[in-house]
Amino acid sequence: MKLKDKIVVITGASSGIGKALAAEFAARGANLVLGARRYVTLCQITESLEKQYPIRALAVSCDVAIEEDCAHLIKQAITTFGRIDILINNAGITMRALFKDTDVKVLKTLMDVNFWGTVYCTKYALPEILKTRGSIVGVSSIAGYKGLPGRSGYSASKFAMNGFLDALRVENLKTGVHVLTASPGFTASNIRNTALNKNGQSQGESTLDEANMMTAEEVAKAIADAVENRSRTLILTRQGKLTVLLNKILPAWLDGKVYDLFAKERNSLLK
Repeated sequence: MKLKDKIVVITGASSGIGKALAAEFAARGANLVLGARRYVTLCQITESLEKQYPIRALAVSCDVAIEEDCAHLIKQAITTFGRIDILINNAGITMRALFKDTDVKVLKTLMDVNFWGTVYCTKYALPEILKTRGSIVGVSSIAGYKGLPGRSGYSASKFAMNGFLDALRVENLKTGVHVLTASPGFTASNIRNTALNKNGQSQGESTLDEANMMTAEEVAKAIADAVENRSRTLILTRQGKLTVLLNKILPAWLDGKVYDLFAKERNSLLK
């Protein structure tokens, strides 16, 4: 699949990987429908991309945790462009708190955004993507393969996303619809700065060293390549690939290594 003139819907497009995806797909000639809660920022992004590239871009205010917002996002895409070729479910939030200390509402919030947001947008976009034999992409995480301490709700939501996309892929083996599960490893973005604490409030700063992490732009390029190649799954970073492999063959040993890694983070939750 070449991306020139394709109609691409991206959620969570106002920052981080979503913003980088918008720029990457625009550079490859795709027209964009960008959804996020920060509408003014989205408008600035679409204006900038239309000036930089010969494409059209539409900003739509959208909270993916609200089903009606997701329906509106897809309706606006169809009204403006007449079709949808690619849906990228990128919107997501994370957390940082031990489960024993965490208000259950925090986990529900993560499920509402990360899992249900993907389900809602996919539900409304799928009839159009069936027509174009296009692509559905879920931006998941290595946390969807291996549970991470202090991120129980995040891991749960990404495991759920992976299972949903896997079932959707099998259901559409004969329809021509392409389903990609993309799993970045640790990425330098603002997702950890907005991570929810045990009370559901933003922690305000990252507790991990982001200097040597993949950039959002590198992740976006890899995802765009995977869409063009109609890849089944994408697991990024050497550490990410190794984690997925070791979780299959040495899961108990990996438990200890993951514990040790997170015990070393700044202000570690693991005492």
